[in-house]
Amino acid sequence: MDFTFERNINYYETDRMGVVHHSNYIRFLEEARCNWLQSINMSFDLLEENGVTIPVLGVNCTYKYHVTFGDTIVIKLYVKEYTGVRMTVGYEIIDKKTKKVVLIGETKHCFTDNTLKPVNLKKYKKAFSDKFESLLNLCL
Repeated sequence: MDFTFERNINYYETDRMGVVHHSNYIRFLEEARCNWLQSINMSFDLLEENGVTIPVLGVNCTYKYHVTFGDTIVIKLYVKEYTGVRMTVGYEIIDKKTKKVVLIGETKHCFTDNTLKPVNLKKYKKAFSDKFESLLNLCL
């Protein structure tokens, strides 16, 4: 299942050239991912209450175009890979007005317990694993 998150660009997110500073896109991906987890009833609060954390292992972004203050972006998010131990989330950011692709990216994650020890979600919390697994199958 693809998830779409929309947000407006704030003035403070731009640089001297008037465009969104490249570092802010990482925050935008995080906002989209938090909203996505909430939308599938797997909020960070719920996960953490059940002893699951999802640290970021890596971020990869390719910047295609820029946006500026006042623009609206649409972030499309989907599960690219899920193994029970690791998950890769894919993103596409689009300028809502021009329809230009602004960024293509992905974040890589692992699953850990509250002590940050890696776990296999398929064994550790099967219900959560089944949810992620079902989202992957819808994206293929």
